[in-house]
Parts: sequence; structure tokens; C-alpha cells
Amino acid sequence: MAHEKRAYPLWTELPYAGADHSPTIAGGVEPDAGDWKTYFIQHSRRHGFKKLDGRPIRLAIKDPDTIDWYAQLKVVQRTVANLSEREKTIAEYWGTGPASKQWVPIVDRLIDTYGIEAPRAARILSAMFGGMNDAFVVAWTLKYKWLVPRPNQLDQHLATYICTPLHPSYPSGHASISGAAEVILSYFFPAERQKLHYLAEENAQSRLFAGVHYPVDNSEGLRLGRQIGRIVVEELKKDNVDGLPIDRSSREYRNADIIPQTYEQAIPFDYDEKCDSFLLREDESNGHSSTYDWIDPKLFI
Repeated sequence: MAHEKRAYPLWTELPYAGADHSPTIAGGVEPDAGDWKTYFIQHSRRHGFKKLDGRPIRLAIKDPDTIDWYAQLKVVQRTVANLSEREKTIAEYWGTGPASKQWVPIVDRLIDTYGIEAPRAARILSAMFGGMNDAFVVAWTLKYKWLVPRPNQLDQHLATYICTPLHPSYPSGHASISGAAEVILSYFFPAERQKLHYLAEENAQSRLFAGVHYPVDNSEGLRLGRQIGRIVVEELKKDNVDGLPIDRSSREYRNADIIPQTYEQAIPFDYDEKCDSFLLREDESNGHSSTYDWIDPKLFI
């Protein structure tokens, strides 16, 4: 993507801290995912995305050229330098596996707690994961369109708490799919809305604790994901049999056990956590500390 004047260097122009070469689009994670099939929205050559009835979608997200990325970087640096043990636990919990992983036990416990029968459970699962798919497609479209660099690219000495994913920073995929999941599940389980909101916010915030995202990646990712979630709900409400809506909202509150207490993985798996960039845990074990030395923004204007 060419800019005559831009507020940031591109993701493809700087290596991750500790790496010996800059990332490439071809070598990034699923660079074509922005073109994948969607279920509750449609691709549009003219508008980017449109609703199923053809109305264009004006995506609810700030243009990255309006954001001060160096001010955002300072927040990341302060956060990573002062992590509490709880924040480290949260970063590791939500950062283990793909972004959708922790939502699997959440929706499963909701279905069990509220005694959802098989056909309706399948509908809830398909709606949530279809909405997540669409949120991912939109997020990946924007990631590879804007190519915003990661925090550990602007600060070549920044050690992160978990490995920095190999795709551009803005918006956060974790935040985007969590915003969508929050809205969709709140439609089916309105009594659990407050806890679902908390979980989406914590998941997004975990990416700042991890050092792999700027605060605005997360806040705007949530905003974008919630927009996609609302569009999904609009479509779900249209479904009926003989004029009667398929979905029935119950206001009964059964207090589903969906808030992590111990932050142990509900579906454990031994992931390969090796990465080329600096890790805070490695720095701690080696007696090293992260220093703050970032790229001069004037070089990219």
C-alpha cells in the first residue's frame, strides 16, 4: 500500500525486535484471508463490505493515519515494564492458541447451563463462529490494507511477554472476534450480557499486557467486532418459521460459570511457543531488561 504521506512505517519495512529481517506479506499469516467467504456480510468492490440486502457497511474503525502511533507505543512500553503477575497470567491465557480458542468453553458452558437442545445449540454455535469468521475477514482485510507495524517494530529493543504474531497490528484480531462473540452470545443469552462484555474487554486488554498490540488496536478492534456482531444479530432476527421468529430470548439468569478463575486452559495443548523476536521471559531469565529506543518517525513522513 503506497502512501504519499503517512503517520507510520509499514509492517513490511521493519524487523521485529531481535529478528534479522523484515516480515513480508507472502510470509505473513493468511494474507489472503480478507478475500475469504463470509456468511452474514458480503464483499463489495465499491464499498469493501455490504450487508446481505446490499446496503454498504461503513466500518466502525479509525483511519490509522489519524492515530499517533508513537504515543501508543509509549503506553505499550510502560505497560510491559510494569506487568503484574495477574496481567502476565491474563496475557498468557488469552494468547494461548488461536484467538477463538477461549470462546469455545464459554459458549459450551452457556449452552449446558441454559439447557439448550441440540438443534438450537447448533444454531448458536454456527451463528457465533460464522460471525467470528466474518469479523476475522474484515480485520484481515484492514490489517493487510494498512500494514500498521507491531510495537516491537517501532521499538527495536522491546521484549514482549508472548510471541508477536506474524501479521500486521491494526486492528487486533483477538479484540475483533471477541467483540463479535460478545454481541452474538448476548443476543442468545441476554442475562449473561454483563459477563460477556467483561470477557471481551479482558481478551482485548490481554493483548496490551502481552506487548503485541497498541491500546487502540484493541479498542478499535472491539468496536469493529461489535459492529459485525450487531449485523449478525440483525440477520438472525429475520429468520422465522410461518412468521414466528426462530430465536426465543429468555431473561432467566442461571449464572453460567464462564469467568476464568484459575486461568487454566479448558482445552490444554502443548503449543510451540518459539519465536524469533525478543521475549520478556527470556530477558528476565538472562538478567536483561528492555530498553526504549524506537525508530525516528521523521524517516517515514
